[in-house]
Amino acid sequence: MLFRVDPTSTMPLGDQIAASVRRAVAEERVVPGERLPAARVLAESLGVNVHTVLRGYQQLREEGLIELRRGRGAAVTGSASSHRARLLERVREVAADARELGMTEEELLALVRTVLGSS
Repeated sequence: MLFRVDPTSTMPLGDQIAASVRRAVAEERVVPGERLPAARVLAESLGVNVHTVLRGYQQLREEGLIELRRGRGAAVTGSASSHRARLLERVREVAADARELGMTEEELLALVRTVLGSS
């Protein structure tokens, strides 16, 4: 799994690390049971403090995407794949609502981009 952080971004580094894992889960590049890199190893490879990595991992744990076990590291939970399924269902609902409103694909995508840009 590839982790990237942008030190010039306004998004905190821990949030960027958590977002990398969320993206990998959503894109099914990681599977339930797969272990994530040890916090110390990941911190070294990214050039960040180990506590920054742990903050990102803690967010994911609170969301139920990973399990953290002392001495055993972090692993993707079995419920992680259900997050993608729920998101996909919500996207389908939004697309159906947009069709009912007569929105074009371009209008819907512009709306989504606006929302993503403001978060």
